[in-house]
Amino acid sequence: MANRIFYNEILTEHNMRPDFKHDLPDANIVLEGVNPNCGDDIWLKLKVENGIIEDGAFVGDGCAISQASADIMLGMIIGRSEEEARHLGDLFFRMIKGEASDEEIDELEEASALKDISHMPARVKCAVLGWHTLDEALSKKAN
Repeated sequence: MANRIFYNEILTEHNMRPDFKHDLPDANIVLEGVNPNCGDDIWLKLKVENGIIEDGAFVGDGCAISQASADIMLGMIIGRSEEEARHLGDLFFRMIKGEASDEEIDELEEASALKDISHMPARVKCAVLGWHTLDEALSKKAN
């Protein structure tokens, strides 16, 4: 029960008062992520210099889970290297699939509040939208 309250508080806070939902005019990586099942549509905007994610934001609309997850993700990756961001993304995907250890889940900090989303298959795509968009954006940059 405590986990569910924690989950609800974190999602509500990040959905109602997101820190990173705004435009980022000097972004040098911009990519749209869409989840047609739920109607989620975000534009991930990153400013990456010398392999470090210096700033990030997102704009768009979607359900509370997609919006909160994108906001949490940005809070975790800004100031980190692309490699560290990819590592966190890998951990997040493994957590959602139920394959991450408790120690790995702890490394995800607030994002760990989404671990029980795996029990709600219809919501998994909502939770991973920002993370998939990040992975795709960094992959396109590398090419």
